[in-house]
Amino acid sequence: MAGHDHHNGHFSMCLCDVIRLLWSLLLPCLYMSLVLTLLLFLLVMGVRIWLQRSRKARLAQNSSPTVAFFHPYCNAGGGGERVLWCALRAIQNRYPSVSFVVYTGDQGVTAEQILEGARQRFNIRLPRLVTFIFLKNRLLVEASSYPHFTLLGQSIGSMFLGWEALTSFVPDLYVDSMGYAFTLPIFRYLGGCGVGSYVHYPTVSTDMLSAVRERNPRFNNSTYISTNPLLSAAKVLYYCAFALIYGLAGSCSDIIMVNSTWTLGHILALWRAPGRTVVVYPPCDVRSFLDIPLENKVDGKKPEGKRSHSIVSVGQFRPEKDHQLQIKAFRKLLDKNGAGPGGWESVRLVLIGGCRNQEDENRVLVLKRLCQDLGVADRVEFKLNIPFEELKRELADGTIGLHTMWNEHFGIGVVECMAAGTIILAHNSGGPKLDIVVSYEGGQTGFLADTEDNYAAAMETILALSPSARLEIRMNARRSVDRFSDQEFEASFLSAMEPLMGRLRQ
Repeated sequence: MAGHDHHNGHFSMCLCDVIRLLWSLLLPCLYMSLVLTLLLFLLVMGVRIWLQRSRKARLAQNSSPTVAFFHPYCNAGGGGERVLWCALRAIQNRYPSVSFVVYTGDQGVTAEQILEGARQRFNIRLPRLVTFIFLKNRLLVEASSYPHFTLLGQSIGSMFLGWEALTSFVPDLYVDSMGYAFTLPIFRYLGGCGVGSYVHYPTVSTDMLSAVRERNPRFNNSTYISTNPLLSAAKVLYYCAFALIYGLAGSCSDIIMVNSTWTLGHILALWRAPGRTVVVYPPCDVRSFLDIPLENKVDGKKPEGKRSHSIVSVGQFRPEKDHQLQIKAFRKLLDKNGAGPGGWESVRLVLIGGCRNQEDENRVLVLKRLCQDLGVADRVEFKLNIPFEELKRELADGTIGLHTMWNEHFGIGVVECMAAGTIILAHNSGGPKLDIVVSYEGGQTGFLADTEDNYAAAMETILALSPSARLEIRMNARRSVDRFSDQEFEASFLSAMEPLMGRLRQ
């Protein structure tokens, strides 16, 4: 019994020693944490004071306040760039005493060439010059730089690129117009700037989480991950953690503009700032297409009696645009209707889009090889980075406007096709489903599909419609897209920006 008591006493002494040891280690860790936190705070404040001095020195030389737009790919030809140039045009007209800066990662081009590109591609001329800050480290936000953990890599890379931008020029108001949410806290807390953002597409979404949970292979969910339950579970955890951090970064924005109902739902769920979030539909140049007469848009016939139709796709050559689906569906259409009395022997597919970099150009080469493999190379045309007038001619000649991106955030190309009088065939998801290809005054405005077979069947249906039935759909579609005009965008954008612009010292 005495031995048992001795054993218990020894155990108690050992336990007390362990507790003392842990406590003796905990206190230094707490002290170290406090010291490191204090040093970090002092570092942040020191950097902020340094950057504030830089801004004050600029204002001493030129009292005009400055608004800066962060758009590393401003020389690309996509819908995001149209938003940038229309926003600049609107805000320059409203605030003539304010200066404007664009942070861009484009190299090998001049400011004049960038502005000329905007004029040619979008028919947009700015009323005044803007200053371009050419960033040297855009590679940090390229997806190709991160074969694994791409979202995390690009987000961290955007912080370094944002730091380069901030140290190059400290604005009074910062607007992220391309979706790099992790730059927002840098400009707000280090730069002391007012912060706004225009979100085209959430970096991570519940749909992406669902695709991983359901082990559904997509362009952002590799097959080797989707077939492995452990890797899929790990990726779900990764996405959940990233979504939390992404939401914290995005919530730093003073005003949040989103481009569609679909994007609004995801941003409200992630950023949790309903009082600062508004829908601002992107600008679509519908007026430039209104001079295309719908009544004269009669499907042509070749002398030998074969019907001639053009199916036009407008969109950047990015993987999520899913041009492969367009080509495969087109092949199925030809297989179904190539022969016989109702065949469409002279139908052609025209793929129009911008290439941002070598990766996009390589993707076009892959698509051309696919056309050769499927035997449709002689019926598919690729038109890259074409001027606006050529785009307009192609849409004027087109019978069908084709769109295949799953969960497209909005779909400027879809709206332009509808305004130009093509009958739109869009993906049954995202912005096209919720905002664009919806009934107008009880009339049909287009078609939706989501598989190769659905697309082929819909194209067959459209081509088989009578001219009067096609005209009715075209007229409904054109009337419905007035709400997406440049003028509507400018009014909504300026209204959203007014509280931030009011803070500037005029």
